[in-house]
Amino acid sequence: MDLALLGSLFAALLGFFVFCRYGLSRKDKKDCSPGNGNNAASASATSTTTTTDFDGGDVSRDGGYDVIIVGAGVAGAALAHTLGKEGRRVRVIERDLTEPDRIVGELLQPGGYLKLIELGLEDCVEEIDAQRVFGYALFKDGKATRLSYPLEKFHSDVSGRSFHNGRFIQRMREKAASLPNVQLEQGTVTSLLEDNGTIRGVQYKTKSGEELKAYAPLTIVCDGCFSNLRRSLCNPKVDIPSCFVGLVLENCQLPFANHGHVILADPSPILFYPISSTEVRCLVDVPGQKVPSVSNGEMANYLKTVVAPQVPHELHDAFVSAVDRGNIRTMPNRSMPAAPHPTPGALLMGDAFNMRHPLTGGGMTVALSDIVVLRNLLRPLHDLNDASALCKYLESFYTLRKPVAATINTLAGALYKVFSSSPDQARKEMRQACFDYLSLGGVFSNGPVSLLSGLNPRPLSLVCHFFAVAIYGVGRLLLPFPSPKRMWIGARLISAASGIIFPIIKAEGVRQMFFPATVPAYYRAPSAH
Repeated sequence: MDLALLGSLFAALLGFFVFCRYGLSRKDKKDCSPGNGNNAASASATSTTTTTDFDGGDVSRDGGYDVIIVGAGVAGAALAHTLGKEGRRVRVIERDLTEPDRIVGELLQPGGYLKLIELGLEDCVEEIDAQRVFGYALFKDGKATRLSYPLEKFHSDVSGRSFHNGRFIQRMREKAASLPNVQLEQGTVTSLLEDNGTIRGVQYKTKSGEELKAYAPLTIVCDGCFSNLRRSLCNPKVDIPSCFVGLVLENCQLPFANHGHVILADPSPILFYPISSTEVRCLVDVPGQKVPSVSNGEMANYLKTVVAPQVPHELHDAFVSAVDRGNIRTMPNRSMPAAPHPTPGALLMGDAFNMRHPLTGGGMTVALSDIVVLRNLLRPLHDLNDASALCKYLESFYTLRKPVAATINTLAGALYKVFSSSPDQARKEMRQACFDYLSLGGVFSNGPVSLLSGLNPRPLSLVCHFFAVAIYGVGRLLLPFPSPKRMWIGARLISAASGIIFPIIKAEGVRQMFFPATVPAYYRAPSAH
């Protein structure tokens, strides 16, 4: 195992050399000045539906707010409460203030719960029948292994939490609205108001259909994965590798209580985790963007004939009953690296800004971590009205968030590819090696699980463990007696592992992910005045 770890470090260093030699290209630094055509002004030329020229002559509501937040989901509601506690006058415009009903955003990792405590929002998981989660159970070919979160060094209350997403969001909205300087309003934001390259506010339509405008020095867009405003503020490259099919199992017992369950099924993983004291969420991953039709019964047939035989026998009957009840939900799984172009007067947050495969449940942890970073950056600023200086200063946000966010994003994308079945023998060996490596326990399970849970978001640790899995797989092939065929499969296994993780790292940004202190924006301070 020592040799495996040493070899993994060597493989990682070799990969970095290849990236530095062939993969890195420095992007031209973009000017944040309001008159520069490379920022929001050029974006508006390609996305005229989301940016409107500034015009103060129309009906507006300018209540002297410091920040406008578009969207009141997990990121928007948590951010509104956080900035409101800091004394900012915050206005939140949300399309629908009724309780959401989603099939994702239901599992908060321990790292995310620690951020929730840091933001003073830990009571939002109370009184919603949230369940404590202490780790994962991994199933493959009839075998199971339990992977516990390494929580020994933390307070006894620290663990993961699983719940109904809508209940959690409503609790955070209520907490934000309880602050006198935070206003929640229902309305649909149709565009950002732009004045000479600077975002001055938003145009929105109220519940009654009235067109209004609102103004603030800083507009933060948190309108989720379906954002219609992101094109004005970033260069989105959205990938949809698969879809989730969601069911709710009632009155059944999970094989491992208070654990998430991951079944390495064919063709891709199946997830089970509790969302209340009587309900278990099931998410069936279906590769590709097209899923069997729910309306004509194809989906029910697929779930019963393909998926049900691979479900643990303790959950089989409850799974079939859930399919028969017919409340089957589907949702595309989106992945999008953060690719912002700094825009004076505006900022992107949450799923509008950065998405990863939801297999590992890391989305809320990334969002809450980003809010902590942004809060700390804004804390010394008393005046947000100098849009150009604020934009330049907040460039550091994109660097400071990167190690945590990129580690969780990379792990999610890599694990999904490793856990999905493949006809390629090398990929099959990698999948089996991952299961066996995690089953070893000790540092071999604690390390990856601490990365998964957000407790140890260190990119280098992720790379080391990933290649340790690959080298462990090669060792299984070559021992006790190597053969030319096995050596060839082992070489392809290393190649497949590199082909999985390196493109994800490159998309996230090698320099910002591994060497953030070398980025000038890392040291950026607010202007003296």
